[in-house]
Amino acid sequence: MLGVLYDIHGNLPALEAVLEQAETEGVDRWLLGGDYGTPSPWPFETLDRLRALPDATWIRGNGERWLREPPERAEVVDAYERFLRDFPETEVEWLYALPPRAELDGVLYVHGSPLADDDSFAAEPQEVEERLLAGVWGRLVVFGHSHRQFRRPGPDDTDLLNPGSVGMPLDGDRRAAWAVRADDGEFAFRRTEYDVERAVHAFRSLGGAFGELAAGRIERGSD
Repeated sequence: MLGVLYDIHGNLPALEAVLEQAETEGVDRWLLGGDYGTPSPWPFETLDRLRALPDATWIRGNGERWLREPPERAEVVDAYERFLRDFPETEVEWLYALPPRAELDGVLYVHGSPLADDDSFAAEPQEVEERLLAGVWGRLVVFGHSHRQFRRPGPDDTDLLNPGSVGMPLDGDRRAAWAVRADDGEFAFRRTEYDVERAVHAFRSLGGAFGELAAGRIERGSD
């Protein structure tokens, strides 16, 4: 069984709870969809837990790309500048060099969309979707970035699936969101209870606009 984890964002309590549940369900392969732990209260612990997983395929999210290519957003730039003071260059190089997409068993996995890692599909159909598909048609596309768990048909005979965010769900449900793909190819969504208040406190302790933004999102389960 394949476990599909996206948008962990260094929320170690959420990740640990998900991994514990996944073990009971017999997950033995992993697709890791980006935005792992930078910046966050537990960047190294998060990476250590993920690197210990057997048979894991990694792709890069915008969070890893921003280590080298920060966006023009003051709160993000400030958070990354403070975070990178103590973050080893070898880790930056490894995360930035991850591939932007992966294909497993006929399924395409990207972070945001086939077009860009920071531009994603909404839960309801939008006019821009053909542009976001960037020529992909007739297949299942798994993606994250929006932190909202859903599945629906897309244009050009595509099937769009977002497993949701492990560490920072934004669909109104504070539980960690992820998915599994059984050996018969069927996907199923999962939600996992964890110590939300521990995560909120840790992110708020980071300080700055980003720390408060992240803490609020985790606390509410929404923007």
